[in-house]
Amino acid sequence: MALGATIHTFDVSLADVDRGVYEDLMLRVARHPSETDAFMMTRVLAYCLEYEEGIAFSEGISATDEPAVLVRDLTGRLTAWIEVGAPDAERLHQGSRLAERTVVYTHRDPAKVRAPWAGKRIYNAESIVLHSFDPGFVDTAVGGIARRNTMTLSVTERQLYLELNGTSTSSAIHDHPVV
Repeated sequence: MALGATIHTFDVSLADVDRGVYEDLMLRVARHPSETDAFMMTRVLAYCLEYEEGIAFSEGISATDEPAVLVRDLTGRLTAWIEVGAPDAERLHQGSRLAERTVVYTHRDPAKVRAPWAGKRIYNAESIVLHSFDPGFVDTAVGGIARRNTMTLSVTERQLYLELNGTSTSSAIHDHPVV
């Protein structure tokens, strides 16, 4: 018998001073059995850091034709393709052709994430940004994950401050060009 997804809830107080976004969010996140805690945490962070009207989680790892997080406008048109982890060049190529904006958030070493993209055809690669965090940041955050989570996330001057179930940590948000 195949294992089903585990549902995690996140009550998030988001204060993104850099973008002027202040929201209280209630997120239900389905964690696929093959998904690591670090990947799920990075998905939640990407959702919060990209939060705008029309944002949604996709079906996750099992969705082969959608990113981890996406944004659609009121007409249903895809406006942002938000990948998590280490997507291959083909997914980035597809995403940047389908959406106005494509970004990647990773919990891994950004140099190792970018290396396989070298020399590959990626549509509009110069406008895609890879975002990463300080080493150990996501691992520290993962230590505080439970099935029900209370999270405060503040962003100011590209510095991220996170409190998750009483565990506090911070990181700079690093931006890396894809090419």
